[in-house]
Amino acid sequence: EKLLFLTDVKGIKNGEEIISEASPRELQRMIDSGVISGGMIPKVNALLAAVSQGVKSAHIIDGRVPHNLLAELFTEHGVGTWIHRQD
Repeated sequence: EKLLFLTDVKGIKNGEEIISEASPRELQRMIDSGVISGGMIPKVNALLAAVSQGVKSAHIIDGRVPHNLLAELFTEHGVGTWIHRQD
């Protein structure tokens, strides 16, 4: 149903802005254009693989922030970046 990656970043960035949600297609375009680079590429590729293999949604959040996991699970908008399947 839902995969959570707790990392040392707040989410996937476009410049300095955290992207709150994106489709796999959008993320692949961001990798191809260099917006997503470096150490984020393996993280994003792992999330994309999970979503392509049936996980309904994947999230990347900052695991260093106290209570971030609870905020993701129990708030309407969550934190970090949400990757949703393309239906």
